[in-house]
Amino acid sequence: MKFKEKLKHPLAGFLIFGVALLLIPVLYPVLTVTLRDSLARTLVYFIVALGFSLLIGYAGLASLGSASFIAVGTFTVYSVIDVLHLPFIVAIILGIVIAVILGALFGIVSLRIEGMYLAIVTLGLAEIMTEIFKNLDKFTGGVSGTSMKRIVMFGSKLSDRSIFIIIIIAVVIAMILTYNLINSQFGRALLSIKNNQSAAQAMGISVIKYRMIAFIVSTVYAVLGGILMMTFTKYSISSYWGLAISLNLLAAVVLGGSKSIWGVLIGTFLIFGLDLVVFKGMNLFSGRWQNLSLIINGTLIIVVVMFYPNGLMGLFKELYYKFKKRRVKKDEQA
Repeated sequence: MKFKEKLKHPLAGFLIFGVALLLIPVLYPVLTVTLRDSLARTLVYFIVALGFSLLIGYAGLASLGSASFIAVGTFTVYSVIDVLHLPFIVAIILGIVIAVILGALFGIVSLRIEGMYLAIVTLGLAEIMTEIFKNLDKFTGGVSGTSMKRIVMFGSKLSDRSIFIIIIIAVVIAMILTYNLINSQFGRALLSIKNNQSAAQAMGISVIKYRMIAFIVSTVYAVLGGILMMTFTKYSISSYWGLAISLNLLAAVVLGGSKSIWGVLIGTFLIFGLDLVVFKGMNLFSGRWQNLSLIINGTLIIVVVMFYPNGLMGLFKELYYKFKKRRVKKDEQA
């Protein structure tokens, strides 16, 4: 395979994107603390949004429990390291185990309920989890939240720059894994169930199996995202992980395009990054305009939902094909 052909492969794009992100740790000394924190948070939300895109874009399942799963990840890593005094790898393994259990629980619910009713039920389950977090003072800090000490690996404490590099690696792995999932039998089965459940069952596709797996994978993404978030920010409070975060994740996926990895990236940056990185991280606006990102996001969501149901990535593809068609016509006329 020639070098140019290798660059055209989708996985090459993910690796190039990861290399480009490595410029952030290189420029770490000149970046403000707020900007670093904003960039890290946005990248973690992107990982969670990728898992959610599998759920809503391919399985057609609407869930509003993503924020509570992130909270599970944050409190898991705190409990393992600061309360139980166990290694960081234990937090990752335990987080995955808990994610599988929670994903299976939510998946069972999805077998009985669909559409907006599923969203309402998952919201109710998420609120129950939030109340549980508030009452588990030892493991979550209760209503006051909790802070965590630096993580020790290989005998030394991880610096913020090292953790940022770990987040970048996790982003690239999540993108590659998501690409492989949506282009595998798993992704095709989810789409067939979403488009016509009866026809999918007639072809021998197990609705129970694939819906359960979809919820489990999405939950694993969210819990691991929470672990990364807590590892970097070192603080979490249960009240923060409420409905607003779940709705923003939903908006990011819908806005960018639920069936496109790059679309989810665009949507995540517009919903989370625009506010965290541009307005707060760079401190471009203050005073009465500090919530300008909410107005911009709201306007974008309304326009996209009304006129471009495939998201901004669908719009970009449509414009590209129109441009390509015009160029072919000009070449034929010439």
